[in-house]
Amino acid sequence: MSSKRKFQDLTIRDNYMFAAVMMYGDNCKKFLEMVLGIEIKEIVVSYEKSLIYNPECKGVRLDVYVGDENNTRYDIEMQVAEQSLGKRTRYYHSQMDMDLLESGHEYGELPKAYVIFICNFDPFKKAKYCYVFENRCVDDVSLGMGDESISIFLSTAGKDSENISEELRAFLEFVKEDNPENNTKTEDVYVKELQESIRSVKENRKLERSFMTWNDVRAEARKEGREEGRIEGRIEGRIE
Repeated sequence: MSSKRKFQDLTIRDNYMFAAVMMYGDNCKKFLEMVLGIEIKEIVVSYEKSLIYNPECKGVRLDVYVGDENNTRYDIEMQVAEQSLGKRTRYYHSQMDMDLLESGHEYGELPKAYVIFICNFDPFKKAKYCYVFENRCVDDVSLGMGDESISIFLSTAGKDSENISEELRAFLEFVKEDNPENNTKTEDVYVKELQESIRSVKENRKLERSFMTWNDVRAEARKEGREEGRIEGRIEGRIE
């Protein structure tokens, strides 16, 4: 998104707004249950994995890193540009694993891990709303490697409505809209809750000041380095 984008103009497609909205635990929990089709009793959003822009706001992150009651880990990313998604997924999985191993876990203790990308485009050009990948044998696809590493790509450009729930389709349509929080036509309960959360975030002056700081630092970092890794590294370093 443009570095000059105003706080009041942000939609859920902006990384900052998406992360802020998903910091509401119930929003994130319902999202995961909707995508995975399972019931989750409890989730914990890891604030310590955030980039901290304002200590009073606990943090606003470039991604959403979550654990549940079974120690399953989830990394949720809003993606609006096609940028080496396969290898980005590989990188995020590796970061989640390294975090756990550094915490004293053995290889056999690594939990199931999901990386979920929400794409405002069709990442694989198959007109699907949802693509799910896991490691399987090339010669016998019935044989899984058992690493419990799963990658999911959601697309706002899908056309196979018969293969997803109406709730998930409504969410992806919400992401696709240019001014979704002002759309009063939707009947979807979860979408209405997200709309209200966005309004609440936009009324929060602390978060607005945090966004301005984040915006300024990101713009300055982009002047100094084009590679995304360098940009995010400079952002974190300058904030510290």
